Amino acid sequence: MKNLPNILTLGRIALLPVIIGLLFLDQMIIALGLYIIASFTDFFDGYLARKLNVVSDFGTFLDPIADKIFVAALLIAFVAFDRLEGLWIIPPIIILLREFMVSGLREYLGPKNVQLPVSTLAKWKTTLQMVALGFLFFNDGILLQIGQWSLALAALITVITGWSYLKAGLNHMDS
Repeated sequence: MKNLPNILTLGRIALLPVIIGLLFLDQMIIALGLYIIASFTDFFDGYLARKLNVVSDFGTFLDPIADKIFVAALLIAFVAFDRLEGLWIIPPIIILLREFMVSGLREYLGPKNVQLPVSTLAKWKTTLQMVALGFLFFNDGILLQIGQWSLALAALITVITGWSYLKAGLNHMDS
């Protein structure tokens, strides 16, 4: 548990309440700066775990959960701050539905020793989500719209990857 990649993952989780608190204090630039740092830890924790040969069961378990907590909390916060309202609430709902579905599918398939490895398209989806969330820190016309449309595109990719995982998982389910 005590290796740099796991510390980065735990740090990402620890930064989340600080970022949300800064949103409430209307400190968007500081919140965005911390968000960018936290987003980079998402890349570096996995990269360093492989590079330093310290991939651990704890890190393998925690990293995807940290990602889901991070994205879900920020999506909810941006709905609360009216960055996502009206029809713009649909992409976060799609993203959250997919995350719950894939997590449940992995939990179901785990005891059957069936793995659903992360696809390249899913990694792109995560990257696009992170970029979109970064733009949602701004309540400015064009920047906010870039964030909203990027999140909509991420939701579309979410549907594609979610369907792909579901199809793969259904092959291992009993009727």
